[in-house]
Amino acid sequence: MPNSPKIVALGECMIELLSDEPLDIASTFRKSYAGDTLNMLHMATKLGTSCGYVTRLATDPFADYLMAEWRRTGIDTTAVRRVPGFTGMHFISLLPDGDREFLFYRKGSAASTMTPDDLDHEYIAGAKVLHISGILQAVSPTCRETVLHAAQSAKRQGVLVSYDTNLRANMWSAAEAREAMDEILPFVDYVFPSHPEETDALIGELDPRGVIDFFLNQGASTVAVSQGENGATAGTPAGAFQADPITPRRVADTAGAGDAFVGGFLHSLLQGNGADEGLRWGIACAGLKVAARGAIAGQPTRADVEQFLDTVEVRSA
Repeated sequence: MPNSPKIVALGECMIELLSDEPLDIASTFRKSYAGDTLNMLHMATKLGTSCGYVTRLATDPFADYLMAEWRRTGIDTTAVRRVPGFTGMHFISLLPDGDREFLFYRKGSAASTMTPDDLDHEYIAGAKVLHISGILQAVSPTCRETVLHAAQSAKRQGVLVSYDTNLRANMWSAAEAREAMDEILPFVDYVFPSHPEETDALIGELDPRGVIDFFLNQGASTVAVSQGENGATAGTPAGAFQADPITPRRVADTAGAGDAFVGGFLHSLLQGNGADEGLRWGIACAGLKVAARGAIAGQPTRADVEQFLDTVEVRSA
């Protein structure tokens, strides 16, 4: 069996071209990269958890750049497959209030051609947690099939499955996303939904405790509901906890805050902590992240997070 990292995630990574001006007038862009599950892996890696990525990359120079960056930051690339094609990309404008403007070029990219044949089942079996996302399910029919096969493989081999519902209305309808979510939930242990727009669209629930109860009834053991400026609520069959956010003096960029939350939460769970402590780590990571620009570049260090852990008040919900 391969020497797998503790967290293995499937996903799509795109080149990110970032401007401080609206896209229609921007003349200069900074190159970076991002992808929801990859953002999470970066956060967990910075906190000290070993992580590996499963994806397809093209044979273009952008893919060479990505591979070099992942290896530099310590993310295992054993399960990354290179195929002919191109690397998807997106343009982002960061507006003064911290909001974002996106333009995507991803259809037909190398990552969108992933199939179940890309899965190394021994690599998955060696992990503690497999992390998957609704975004990869939405990228293409073969990606959705790959996510399902990966979850089934993990469950069959005793690996915990973590699922970020991550609804994207520009990729598919809420009805399609709900169908894909329902097919994956029988294999899921940890669920990370966003509230309230996402949970309302997917399950018609506006109460965070109702969201937790819904997913627990579907078989999940831990549910952590991200609530933006209202913090987060996490629950297990034994009870629920709530925490307010860390509010920076200035919100610089909200991109990747939810992914940082998941990275912190999973890192904490893998240390043997419960949902209450997971909530503390997740809130600290997300709160510090929004104070800096870049979904990955803006992530805090472990020292930063540890400094703020005691400022996160966790209470029974």
